[in-house]
Amino acid sequence: MAVRLRRLILRAALLLGGGLVYAAFCIETGRAVPCLFRRITGLRCPGCGVTRMCLALLRGDLAAAWAASPGLLLLSPFLGLLLLDLAVRYVRTGQRLPGPVERAGIWCAVAWLVLYGVIRNLAGF
Repeated sequence: MAVRLRRLILRAALLLGGGLVYAAFCIETGRAVPCLFRRITGLRCPGCGVTRMCLALLRGDLAAAWAASPGLLLLSPFLGLLLLDLAVRYVRTGQRLPGPVERAGIWCAVAWLVLYGVIRNLAGF
């Protein structure tokens, strides 16, 4: 159990560190990874605005985060709880794959992202 906890903490720290390095890069240069879906289709994907949303959250600007990506901002607490649940299960049991409840939650999140991706490209939104 202790080995799994250390492994999980290390991976989470690497992910967080990578995210902070990317955020610093975006802040310093004013550049971010462009959305290939938008570049090719002209439409906004469900993830368009996630960098601006995260940077706004780092500044504590909830209004700007909402303006950047309301669909992802609404989904964020659910995804956080899902990741926490999966992490706790991994540390306790070593099980890496989601169970039936988590799989259902993941499919609901996917359905939400598809619906959000369609709605945000309709005229008037």
